[in-house]
Amino acid sequence: MARFLAALILALIAISMLQTVVMAAHGQGGNLYGDNKGRSPYGPGSLKGNQCPSQCNRRCSQTQYRKPCMFFCQKCCKKCLCVPPGYYGNKAVCPCYNNWKTKEGGPKCP
Repeated sequence: MARFLAALILALIAISMLQTVVMAAHGQGGNLYGDNKGRSPYGPGSLKGNQCPSQCNRRCSQTQYRKPCMFFCQKCCKKCLCVPPGYYGNKAVCPCYNNWKTKEGGPKCP
């Protein structure tokens, strides 16, 4: 009986692993940020130009420097077509937004 139970548990684990591999191969795996036609809503090229003001409004909503934040965020969004999630940080999600620098070498995008 113990052998049968062990074999059953191993079979269930194997089926679960196989299902995960099949789902990943068909692009049906889970998406950390929700479904946006197979793309993350925060990755490169995930926005259209007309979505920049609302996304930058979200991004800059908790800063005391709202006007410059909105100016540079919209400039970066129009170039990169993405705005990172959250109010601060998370720039690795959008490499263009993260890597655009000022003449002095500082970050251009908030």
